[in-house]
Amino acid sequence: MSNFLYYLVAFALVLGVLIIAHEYGHYLVARWVGVKVLRFSVGFGRALWSKRIGSDGTEWAIGMFPLGGYVKMLDEREGEVAPEELHRSFNRQSVWRRMAIVAAGPAANLLLAILVYWGLFWYGTEELKPILGTPVAASPAAAAGIENGERVIKVGGELVQSWQDMRWVLLRRAVDQDSIEFEVINPHNEITLRHLDVSSAREGGWEGDALSKLGINFYRPMIPPVLGKISPDSAAAAAGLSPGDEILAIDDKPINTWQDVVLTVRSSPGKPMEFEVRRNGEQYVIKITPAMVEEGGRDIGRIGASVKDTGASRSDMMITVRYGPLSALGKAIYETWDKSVFSLVMIGKMITGEVSWRNISGPVTIADYAGQSAKLGIGYYLKFMALVSISLAVLNLLPIPILDGGHLLYYVVEIIKRGPLSERSMEIGQQIGLALLLMLMAFAFYNDINRLISG
Repeated sequence: MSNFLYYLVAFALVLGVLIIAHEYGHYLVARWVGVKVLRFSVGFGRALWSKRIGSDGTEWAIGMFPLGGYVKMLDEREGEVAPEELHRSFNRQSVWRRMAIVAAGPAANLLLAILVYWGLFWYGTEELKPILGTPVAASPAAAAGIENGERVIKVGGELVQSWQDMRWVLLRRAVDQDSIEFEVINPHNEITLRHLDVSSAREGGWEGDALSKLGINFYRPMIPPVLGKISPDSAAAAAGLSPGDEILAIDDKPINTWQDVVLTVRSSPGKPMEFEVRRNGEQYVIKITPAMVEEGGRDIGRIGASVKDTGASRSDMMITVRYGPLSALGKAIYETWDKSVFSLVMIGKMITGEVSWRNISGPVTIADYAGQSAKLGIGYYLKFMALVSISLAVLNLLPIPILDGGHLLYYVVEIIKRGPLSERSMEIGQQIGLALLLMLMAFAFYNDINRLISG
């Protein structure tokens, strides 16, 4: 499967699951309160496939344009309704029932996120330990005194188990704090406090990778640059490299660790290079041209050789995060709530200008992340799905006409004034909502295109 097709399938699967969950929430509650559902559609436009199912003859369809979906209910405002079915019309329901139907879509997305997190926390996921590497020179991390090999125990007093935990807690606290306390333990089991200045991460409106801006790197063990397995039909095999070869230099640049080899090769796709190697006590110069491979939307170099196993334990770098069934459920609910609140906070800061609008992602960026997470493994892919599901729920609950949150706002006003809004007021609201939604989509597509151009 080509890289493009792989990313497309990963994106389509995430999008399909989230749309179905959202619309099925509307559908279930509508049926539960007695409203007749005419159509359940995944996608918009002309139906590519449809089938009528059930006693009500509900049409289940897949539309031509897959970026969304809808549930069409019996409604006097959209067509004539037979007298015997008036009680099943959406517009004839009490305001509380209409609110329940509308809120059920976002609620279904939040429930999906909880279920995904619950399963992952209960089953257990293998993640990187929060071990810090040598910080970037003249960065906030360097100024804080962070040293290579220090493992983070707490961030701002909050316990963290994995690199992902550390990153999330850091980002959440950095939104409102200028300095964050890290409690770390070094390889000699000495506990130290590091105070990291995070104010610089806000200077660019949180655009880009915040950890990189702070100079925080993941720990890279000092692995000797000795070759292990050589892949058949690879550039390394064709050039004559052999298992056990020690790489001393590449293009006269000294090589000290395997990481040096990886970085040098990756940055030179299709470029002829001279490897100085030591084999059985003798030194040789071998010419090799790294193959050009696409990864994450850019070309990298690859020679098809792995590092020799030094006997380092995988447990030194990885940790399995696992909870009991009840603890996992509590953790899943907290995780969903925490990320929902954080999303709302970031949206608020975008409105006030504290966070750059360039952080808004469109379908191209989401598809890229979907493909990358799928390549990392099912656990990462499911976590990505849960995060997008939360984002979809939060977005739909915003009080913007056209979105579910806009309809809920109408109903709240209806409760306060003890009567529905006029048709004219709702029309104006719909036009405003559509304009805001189109503007949001324009920002998202612009950011996608800008990321593609800038890499």
